[in-house]
Amino acid sequence: MNIYEIPKNAPESLRKEVADLLMEQMASIGRDNAGELLKESIHLTLQEHSGAHIFVAESDGAVVGAAFFNLGISLEKGGYYIWLNDLFVHKEHRNQGIAKNLLLKIIYWAENQGIKGIELETGVSNAATKALYNSLGFYDVVSKRYGFRF
Repeated sequence: MNIYEIPKNAPESLRKEVADLLMEQMASIGRDNAGELLKESIHLTLQEHSGAHIFVAESDGAVVGAAFFNLGISLEKGGYYIWLNDLFVHKEHRNQGIAKNLLLKIIYWAENQGIKGIELETGVSNAATKALYNSLGFYDVVSKRYGFRF
């Protein structure tokens, strides 16, 4: 298992492999039409001054897991924090510790970068995911998330 951050100059083949994996996630939440949006998001993430990052897990030369996050600045934390947008492992590779190892790699990276914290959102009924986050020291934050689209 190899876990690493996708470099800004990632080859097109790696970008496509990540996009294909994340399209599986989008399809699982009913966003089957997200292909072009996903490709554009990956393109923007890999721009030189982007605050977004993608970490991947590879097994036998194939991308089997990915985590996508953005850096933000928090007044409450007094510095940078991570908003973990997506964490996804291919269904055939689940329950092998891949998601946990991706998170551990991100936590280690964040500590070395002086990041003040990590925030995320998960489904209320997703017990397995909540157990994973809690096992790594994440805690419940009571809030209600709102959105606005143009």
